[in-house]
Amino acid sequence: MLWVRDLAIATIASALMITFLYQPVRVEGTSMLPRLEDSDRLFINKFVYHFQAIDRGDVVVFHYPRDPEKSYIKRVIALPGDTLRVDHGRVIVNGKLVREPYVPPEFRDTRSIAEMTLPADEYWVMGDHRSISSDSRDFGPVERSLIYGKAVFIYWPARDAGVVH
Repeated sequence: MLWVRDLAIATIASALMITFLYQPVRVEGTSMLPRLEDSDRLFINKFVYHFQAIDRGDVVVFHYPRDPEKSYIKRVIALPGDTLRVDHGRVIVNGKLVREPYVPPEFRDTRSIAEMTLPADEYWVMGDHRSISSDSRDFGPVERSLIYGKAVFIYWPARDAGVVH
């Protein structure tokens, strides 16, 4: 009978962790190549942003601003209050060129965005595969209230397992 109790405790603990802390999600699309591929499975931390700030470089999951029923996964490029511009694909935040080793040369594009200052509680997000990504360049900054998790760990396929950077 002890195994029944242990199984019940494990089930409840798992349900609480998935409900409040971690959620498994499946990547749909190729906008985050090369790190995240279509159909990758990963865990997102739904709790982390209750205790720490969203940082530049975080890979976040959010409700798509134009249709909150859909979720997107992108990298945070600029924070509230930052001045941002994109000059022929080069991202400049607060007057400094952003070093982006996660964007391979073949995934870059030449789009430009006029200089802007991000409003309070809004974040600029972009996919790592810039030439095909639908991101803040298309739909604008993302409100903080739409961001609900941070991508933390790829668990499938096993060959790609590891921490999301």
